[in-house]
Amino acid sequence: MKKLIIVFSILLMSLSLPACSLGRQKTAQDWAYRFVVWNGDTYKATDEAVLDVGKQIGKVEHYSDHESTRATGVFSNEYHEGTALYEIKNVSTDKAIAVESSEGEYVKLEHIGKYGSKDK
Repeated sequence: MKKLIIVFSILLMSLSLPACSLGRQKTAQDWAYRFVVWNGDTYKATDEAVLDVGKQIGKVEHYSDHESTRATGVFSNEYHEGTALYEIKNVSTDKAIAVESSEGEYVKLEHIGKYGSKDK
């Protein structure tokens, strides 16, 4: 009888583990990539440094690390509110923009399409 209780307890615990993870909230690590949405377009973060930025074109207004978030305006799953966005000199904003990743350092964000589009 004691062995039956132990086996049943082990079985019950193993079945309850997957159920515990169902309520887990998604985080930034769950996103397919790091991005900024600006003017309704998605710009994927790269590791490419930008040395020649133009004028400031905006700031991140909303930050979220929850994949289900459907914020409007300028938002990101990587950069926090207030992070500045810039033109890249001699590059159309239809191709890329820059984000200030740290004081005086800029990273390229490549345009990949309209936000919410399945064609990324």
